[in-house]
Amino acid sequence: MIARVIWLIVAGMLFYVLAGVPARYLGGGDVALAHAGTAVLLCLVPGIITLLWAGSTLRRDPQQAPLMVLGASGVRMFGVLLVALVLFMQVPLYRDHAGFLFWVLGAYLFLLAVEIGLLLKGLQAGQSTTGKPDA
Repeated sequence: MIARVIWLIVAGMLFYVLAGVPARYLGGGDVALAHAGTAVLLCLVPGIITLLWAGSTLRRDPQQAPLMVLGASGVRMFGVLLVALVLFMQVPLYRDHAGFLFWVLGAYLFLLAVEIGLLLKGLQAGQSTTGKPDA
């Protein structure tokens, strides 16, 4: 499970480097780097928590995987949106530039896709080790 968390962190860093650095040089400046970094961290923390929670749930009861993923997605979305809106409304660095919310959206969707891929890979690995047929 720790390997999957490391892959998620690496994916977050890749998003930051592949999207944030070019945005800085294409006119966004240091503000684009700050927004990209904040968005990645904002989405990465609940993603790691969800990935660890999902791993423990899948080991105990793989039948609850869809329900757990759906519930965790809702909790993660609410948390990320709440913190992003507080930052957007209260902190001048984020309030003065509406692009921050687009960075959050992009980082959220990218890291969610990576996380679901890692969860599906873990689910398939769990099925192949338990002897259940892959469906």
